[in-house]
This record gives sequence, C-alpha cells and structure tokens, in this order.
Amino acid sequence: MSWLSNFVLPKIRTLVGRKEVPDNLWKQCPGCEQTLFQKDLVADQMVCRHCGHHFRIGSAERFRMLFDGAAFETVEPPKTPVDPLRFRDRKRYSERLREGQAALGAGSDAVAVARGRIGDVPAVVAAFDFAFMGGSMGVAAGEALVAASRIAVERQAALIVIPSSGGARMQEGILSLMQMPRTIIAADLVKEAGLPYLVVLTDPTTGGVAASFAAIGDIAIAEPGAVVGFAGARVIEETIREKLPEGFQRAEYLLEHGMVDMVVPRGELTATIARILKLLRQPNPEPAVLPASPA
Repeated sequence: MSWLSNFVLPKIRTLVGRKEVPDNLWKQCPGCEQTLFQKDLVADQMVCRHCGHHFRIGSAERFRMLFDGAAFETVEPPKTPVDPLRFRDRKRYSERLREGQAALGAGSDAVAVARGRIGDVPAVVAAFDFAFMGGSMGVAAGEALVAASRIAVERQAALIVIPSSGGARMQEGILSLMQMPRTIIAADLVKEAGLPYLVVLTDPTTGGVAASFAAIGDIAIAEPGAVVGFAGARVIEETIREKLPEGFQRAEYLLEHGMVDMVVPRGELTATIARILKLLRQPNPEPAVLPASPA
C-alpha cells in the first residue's frame, strides 16, 4: 500500500491534474474585491462591471480609445537632460529612469503625445502614464506638454491633456517645479489661439500637476472615483486637525462643489469629448505667434 500511495498515486495526480493557470488570466477589483476575467476587463475598457471601479490605464490605451478608428500619430518630444542633479536616494535616479523605460519602452517618460482626429475634429492628446514613476512631472514631461501645445496651435487643433500623477518629480528638484508655470503658459498659448483646451482628470491627479495645467482647462472632465487635489487627505487632516467630509477630493465630491464640470464614465468619454470639441471648435484664421523655444 505504501508503494502505491507513495509512488503511483502522485504520478497519476500529476498526469491528470489541472494545467497551471496563467498569472494574468484574472484580476481582482480593488473596489468590490470581485475577481474579474482579464479578457472581459479589457473589453470593458478596464472598468469593473460589478462596481464601476476605473482601473488606471496607460497612454497607449488612451490613444486607441480616443482617436477616430484608433488611428493616430505619436509625437516624439524634445530630448532633455538625464539626471541633471545627479540625484540619489535608495537608488540612483538614472536607475529609476531605466526601470521605468524598461516597463514602458526605451526613451519613454511620464507623458506621451499623439495627434489625430476625435469626432473628425483635429486633436492633440498628451496622456500621463502613472506606471512611470507615479506619473511624476519632470523636465521631460514639461517639454512634452509644451510640444503638444505648440503642435496644437500650429495645426489649429484642440489640446486634450489627461493627467495621472502624484505631482512634481522630487529627483529633479527646482527644475521639476519650474514645469508648473511652463505648462500653464503652454496651455494659455492654445487658449489665446481660440482653440479648445480640455483636461480629463484621472486617478490620481495631485500635487504640482493638480496645481498647474490640470486646473485651467476650458472644460474639466473627471473619471468616476478619481482623486483630485493638491495635498493628500491624511496630510490635510493632520494639518487642520479636523475630519474631512466623506468622499473629499473624489470626482463626485468635486462635481457637487463646482470644481469640475462633469464626471464621465470611461465608456462614454470619447463620445463626450467629440461632442464638446464640435461645440467649442472655432478655427482661428490667424494662428498665434509662438515664442522661440528655450535653448
């Protein structure tokens, strides 16, 4: 009996046992903790069909979702200095950059830019990738947003920015903070040209990003449940020594208090943006004069 149980039965179980299940076949929703079939989740644009939780998605998915027929042309942003401050914490900054680029592709950073048409209206989209160092805004991200604004003005196209960021990138110090006024000026170029400037606030939009270009869109759209604000709720509570209201800094709370114009589920976002662009689109026969790019 011992021979049968020790040698034969384990062999049989191995032969007839289940095949290993791939790690990426299922995903658990952090909102309702339901287990979701990955294929269904992708078909639902990474939105939980049980509770409506919106998973974070990258710039490539945003472009395919927004542009007509998923047809778009990516724009290579200007080259920027790598590790200008030679910063190091637990790791070298240059090493962190390599890790981020390994996940998203060589030469990438937190912001990607593409142009195409949305609802048959020319548009330039700048989308953040939270997977790249928390979508933090450094010099490269600032240059990408400035480049997106310039292209929008030159081509008389709408500009749509989709932030997903923890704020300024501390590894670049003051150079990162300087991107706040630069991106505001870039957005103003689009507005002065009479072109639509839309911001789609996604989870999270915080820190220096929330306090700069993300706050001045002609129309502020937010995805359901997105956290939007400068400082975190815990920091605010510890500072003012008061309990914050339920849902504070969530998209729905901000809508109730007039901080955003609309909260739009991801499945309705493309149609909503297309409708807004058609309403706002007023081509300017005299394009704005662009200032010279800094050396």
